Amino acid sequence: MQGILGKKIGMTRVFSDEGRQVPVTVIEVGPCVVVQRKTKALDGYDALKVGFVEMKPSRACKPHAGQFKAANIAPQQFLLEFDLDKGEELKAGDAITAAMLEGVTYVDISGVTKGRGFQGVVKRHGMAGGPMTHGGHSKRRVGSIGCRSYPGRVHKGKRMPGHMGNVQVTTQNLKVVQLRATENLLLVCGAIPGPTGAMVVVRKALKKTKVGKAK
Repeated sequence: MQGILGKKIGMTRVFSDEGRQVPVTVIEVGPCVVVQRKTKALDGYDALKVGFVEMKPSRACKPHAGQFKAANIAPQQFLLEFDLDKGEELKAGDAITAAMLEGVTYVDISGVTKGRGFQGVVKRHGMAGGPMTHGGHSKRRVGSIGCRSYPGRVHKGKRMPGHMGNVQVTTQNLKVVQLRATENLLLVCGAIPGPTGAMVVVRKALKKTKVGKAK
């Protein structure tokens, strides 16, 4: 399988064999449960619908409740489909643990970034702003946005104040520092999108796979 659902636990540090400290993000990967096996004969493609984190049956919508009942599993809070690897024989009700990432050296992690609300250009885009002294009246403002009389409009994509954060972001090629399969914990080097406790999607690194540097 190409990926697994997980939850961001937080950040810490570990020490390498050379004694260097490595900043890592700890992710609880699984255990997930297979909710539905999709096949070319019935659905037109091969995939697995995977669930993560149990929830109360009363909170499941009717279509999903029917799928959970058919698979004879508890209702799951998060659902996502993943492509299957060749030769995999998984069916509804099977459990997927962190052991599926054995031997993987790089991963891509997707998550929703922290929402920052409405922000100005200094925080949102890192602009320097105007002079803070000597009578400056454009300290944290956006400045001029016009284009004279021609073309007489504001160009599309102009960096302006607006809503910041709360978007889906994928961080690619994160190195796997440790995999604690018995605890379903994955430690990756660096930061990942989202606040502590947020759901993330961990996939085998796509670009590293293409050049043959990771499994």
